[in-house]
Amino acid sequence: MSWAGPEDVYLSTSLASYLDKKLLVLLRDGRKLMGILRSFDQFANAVLEEACERVIVGDLYCDIPLGLYIIRGENVVLIGELDLEREELPPHMTRVSEAEIKRAQKAEREATDLKGTMRKRMEFLDLD
Repeated sequence: MSWAGPEDVYLSTSLASYLDKKLLVLLRDGRKLMGILRSFDQFANAVLEEACERVIVGDLYCDIPLGLYIIRGENVVLIGELDLEREELPPHMTRVSEAEIKRAQKAEREATDLKGTMRKRMEFLDLD
């Protein structure tokens, strides 16, 4: 049995204030999840109900439904309550289907890969 340090107590009490509220959770891999916090433990493992992943590519976005979702605490970077009174996104953002956002992600990934490849090919020029 391990002893819970004071920081664990603060984490637990601060998460308790978010129970039954709609949250945005930013994960280490960059994913953004939204859902209602239903449970958590001393390790910040959390259960979100009605969870979805918000995927943003440029001015496009899509909320991909995940249902009941368990998040391992060590993957959490940031947790924040969503203000249900405010508009969640700027007006220039366009909601698209899951298929469209996947295509946009693929195109963005390919463009990034191409840029990296071109940079490696140009290194021999030593422009400094």
